[in-house]
Amino acid sequence: MANEQNLHPSEYKLSQEEAKKGGIASGETRRRKRDLRLALEMLLEKDFTDKNGKSITGTEAITSELFKQAMKGNVKAFETIRATVGQDPVQKVMIAEVDQAVIDEVEQAVLGNDEEV
Repeated sequence: MANEQNLHPSEYKLSQEEAKKGGIASGETRRRKRDLRLALEMLLEKDFTDKNGKSITGTEAITSELFKQAMKGNVKAFETIRATVGQDPVQKVMIAEVDQAVIDEVEQAVLGNDEEV
């Protein structure tokens, strides 16, 4: 259930005409994105001929080139491959209640301040 204190009345209200224009623009944007996605999917599935005369898909061609770039030392290509195969390093964040005295002690140790806080 919503907390009434968190609800704020909208300061900017759209007229029906403005809302309609926004909805039309939103639909056009969604259609453009859909069309781009479909075109890329078609190209990834399409058969191409490599320089050796072998038939390969667009996906195979891109994967091969990405791998070649990674082998040449392109870190971004390596990170893309690693992420694609699901081997991204995991980042863990720990949230804990810490006494201010402990925080002050750590800051003093890190910053090298000899003064007492």
